[in-house]
Amino acid sequence: MERVAIIFKRELASYFATPLAYVFIVIFLMLSGFFTFDFGSFYERNQADLQPFFTYHPWLYLFLVPAIAMRLWAEERKSGTIELLMTLPITLVDAVVGKFLAAWAFIGIALSLTFPIWITVNYLGTPDNGVIVATYVGSWLMAGGFMAVGSCMSAATKNQVIAFIMTVTVCFLFIAAGFPMVLDSVPSFVPQRVVDTIASLSFLTHYSAISKGVLDLRDILYFIVFIGCWLLATVVVIELKKADQ
Repeated sequence: MERVAIIFKRELASYFATPLAYVFIVIFLMLSGFFTFDFGSFYERNQADLQPFFTYHPWLYLFLVPAIAMRLWAEERKSGTIELLMTLPITLVDAVVGKFLAAWAFIGIALSLTFPIWITVNYLGTPDNGVIVATYVGSWLMAGGFMAVGSCMSAATKNQVIAFIMTVTVCFLFIAAGFPMVLDSVPSFVPQRVVDTIASLSFLTHYSAISKGVLDLRDILYFIVFIGCWLLATVVVIELKKADQ
């Protein structure tokens, strides 16, 4: 854990050493405000809650998280610093977990800076703050899922643009798997058990359940296992790339 902590601190500091972090945070906050108050018709709804705010998080993450994740390993491989990183007294698992946690923490910082929207809702009405807290947790877990996919895609290529496109594509599939329009279009001869299995693989299914204010252990485990599997895939991809060199 000490080695992971060192990588974590190094990577998190590197985000704020460049304009990337500040540009990302500003864009995230501006889009969050737009989707909440303008596109989400916050005032027209006459309801003091953050449903419009959280509803669009999967779609915000679909493009913003891959923009952060694409540099996790692609930049290291392109610049050749990955070889230097591997010579340090750390394991590959330490590096993968440390870099992922730093990126996930950075997303958490951006998410926490949306607190003025929460304050605004409490000023205008009496929302269920328990539901809001639960949905914040669910949103952050979902962001971790996006980031884990991005970590694996970034490890698979030196090109950051390709890593971005691959991450967006894979994450979109995991969103669409639970989209009502997609599930309704499944042919009637397909067993319901198959449809339910497809839906259970979707970010939306578990995020929507948490957004109701219930932190079900099954939904939390889904994101934890999902993140763990993609981080394991990242380790495997990096090892395969090392073997090919």
